Amino acid sequence: MQQTPLAWKVVVDAEDPHRQATFWAAALRYRIEDNGALIERLLAAGAVDEQETVEFQGHRAWRDLVAVRHPDDPFDPGSGTGLGRRILFQRVPEPKTTKNRLHLDLHSAPGERDEEIARLEELGATSLHRVSLGGIEWQVMTDPEGNEYCLH
Repeated sequence: MQQTPLAWKVVVDAEDPHRQATFWAAALRYRIEDNGALIERLLAAGAVDEQETVEFQGHRAWRDLVAVRHPDDPFDPGSGTGLGRRILFQRVPEPKTTKNRLHLDLHSAPGERDEEIARLEELGATSLHRVSLGGIEWQVMTDPEGNEYCLH
């Protein structure tokens, strides 16, 4: 019997989830999920408190959670939640203190790595160093909260 693969998303702890979502949506050319309709329904039903929400990019959003999704993947129009490739940013009280144990590898188009580095730096990324190993090269970078990732 063939089993159905599990659905998944990457969850990133964040000091400011909305700033992180804004950066990563632009970096990956993803879309920030709009959960406004769901939140309005839950507020109207008394299921959530106003303090759990904020105004973000012209609509109601969760104060402590926001996700980005691939623009070509399906999503639930009733909740705005992506049903494919997603990254969810969740607020945590403590700042990042050590190196990531998991990171993203981004892959630029052939010959466009330097242009992508410049674009990502304009969005708020920091370049740490370039690695050359066995004829393969990549740039180690950090997002606005210091999470490491690599650009190939």
